[in-house]
Order: sequence, then C-alpha cells, then structure tokens
Amino acid sequence: MSKTTTILKRLGIALLWVMALTGFVVLLVAAIQDKDAGKCRGIQVKFEGKDDNFFIESKDIKSLITKDKSLNPVGKRIGDINISQLEAVVDQDPWVKNAEIYFDNGQQLNIKITQREPVARVFTFSGNSFYLDGAGEHIPVSSRYAARVPVFTGFPTDADKLQKADSLLTAQIVDMGTYIGNDPFWMAQVEQLMITGDRRFEFIPKLGDQVIAFGEGIDIEKKFTKLLAFYREGLNKVGWNNYTRINVAFENEVVCTRKDGVVPLQPVIQTDSLKLPAADEPPISESGDSAVSAPVAVSSAPAATAKPVEKPAHAVKAKEKAKAQQVKKVVKKEKAAAAPARQPKAVYKPGNKSVNTSKKQKTP
Repeated sequence: MSKTTTILKRLGIALLWVMALTGFVVLLVAAIQDKDAGKCRGIQVKFEGKDDNFFIESKDIKSLITKDKSLNPVGKRIGDINISQLEAVVDQDPWVKNAEIYFDNGQQLNIKITQREPVARVFTFSGNSFYLDGAGEHIPVSSRYAARVPVFTGFPTDADKLQKADSLLTAQIVDMGTYIGNDPFWMAQVEQLMITGDRRFEFIPKLGDQVIAFGEGIDIEKKFTKLLAFYREGLNKVGWNNYTRINVAFENEVVCTRKDGVVPLQPVIQTDSLKLPAADEPPISESGDSAVSAPVAVSSAPAATAKPVEKPAHAVKAKEKAKAQQVKKVVKKEKAAAAPARQPKAVYKPGNKSVNTSKKQKTP
C-alpha cells in the first residue's frame, strides 16, 4: 500500500511540472506573438568606447536606417522588421566597428555601436589624410573630432588597394602609432613622424631640435628604449644642443652628427666619404668611458670606430652627386643652410641599465 502511494505522489509531481512547463511555453509564445504584433515606437542609439569623443553621433546612425523608407522600422510591425538587414546597413559606416540591434520590452529599437579606435593619422604626398585603426583599416577624417594620435607624413600613395611594400609600411605605421600612443612619455615627446623616400621614419622631438633617424618600423620598443637611455646617459652629460642628427637605427649603438652647421632633414644616405679629422680636433665620446673618433658625413651605416680611410675620388664624386639629388626632395621644414662638407660623428653605445618608460617617467 505504501509503495503504491509513493508511485502516485511521484506521478502527481511529474504531472505538475509538465503542466507548469506547458503553461510557461504558452505564455512565452503569447508574449512573442504579442511583441511581434506590436509596432516599433522609436530608435535608441548607444555608444561603447574608451571615452566620450565619438566621431559619429546618434543622428548619423539613425539616418542610415531611416533615410530609406523601406528600411525605416518606426511604425512597422516588429515581426516584419529584418534586424540582420539593419545591422548590415549600420556596419557599412566606416567608423562603426560593430553594431548590435534588438528590441526591448518597450518596443524600442536599440542600436549598440562599437566605434573604431584610430591609432595613427596619415598624410599622403598629395595632402590627403586618413586614420588607421589597430587592424590597419582606413578611417575617414571627421569634421567633428580630431583624435589625439601620432601623425605620419609622406605616405607614398592614395590608392585604396596597396602594393606589398605599401602594405608593409602601413603595418609598421600601425605598430609605431600603437606603441607611441600607449606610452605617455613618447606620446608627449613625439608629435609627428616623417616617412622618407626609402620608407623609413624620422622625427623631431618636442624636446630638442635634433632629427631622430629611426630607420624601419621594426624593433620599436628596443629603439625607443635605446633612445631614452641616450637621453639620460648621453645628452644630459654633453648637452642637448650639440647634435643635429641622432640615428638609433643601428644595433646596440646611437650614431650622432655634431652641430657644425645645419643638417638638412632628408633620408639617410647609404654610404658617404670618410674624411680624416683635423689635427687639432679632439675625439668625441658620448658614454664618457672612452673616446671614439669617427668624423664622417651623414651616413646610414654605423660610424667607424677604427682609423678612418680615404675613399677613391671617383667614389666620392658619385656619392656627392647622389646626395645632391636627395637634397631636392627634403620636406618644407628643411632649413636654408647647406650641409657642411665634413660632419664629425660620435658613436654612443648604451649600457645594460634598464630604462623605465612607464607613466611615472619624466622628460629628462
């Protein structure tokens, strides 16, 4: 008798659960049908991002889907509105990274927008300008807001479809812009970077008037760390106004050109003539440990640390001709004075000291 009672109780409990579940499903279906039968009462746009500086506004998003009467959801049955189609339309805006669209219980169409975040602004030779995001996608310039990102000038093309060399340059710009933008010290120090004819980078820092020859956009953290070490261990000892050019493109050393005049802002010459120093000219040492005598003209090769050698006269003439041709292509910021015939150089090799480039780092 007790066993039968137990079985009946279990069946009763199971029946109650089935009835409750059935009722829930009926209510859910009724609610969905009631919602689908309702009409869209309006559109609400929400933005997601790191700050409140948005390149697009709510009215821009609304106009994307309301300017076409066939797409405008306001006043239509919710069941007749194609949400996927609306999302595809909103995603076409170049400033929109992602769009999520849904209806709330108040029959309002909600559009959640994730905006693209620029990491660099690029100016081409022809003067056109655009932004690049972290994925290397082009973003048009907005008249409402200018992003505070590193600026790159001298990009070689305006074409939408890039050649392999230009795609590689774009990737380097994205990497450099991202690194500088994430470092408060370099963001304050580096305002504009110039792209040379051989697709290398140069910039003039806000502190000091030296041209920093960065080379290709690779080993970015290593080069900036080396430059910061040179600021602290080199320029703080010998002075900030003694050099016109600082080259950090070489492995484990910094090559400097002394200010014996004004050095034109131009791409680094691959090779140049070596000239012997004057008899009364003292050796130069940046590290303070040992003097390294390497007086040469501006060169992209590391300054010689051994005895300089004389090159043949015909080689000198050929290189001088090549240098004259490159001088014609310098940017407008170039000063009028010509480069001196011989420019002493110094080679600085930073030590193994670690350098802190965190937010607490102050400009030396």
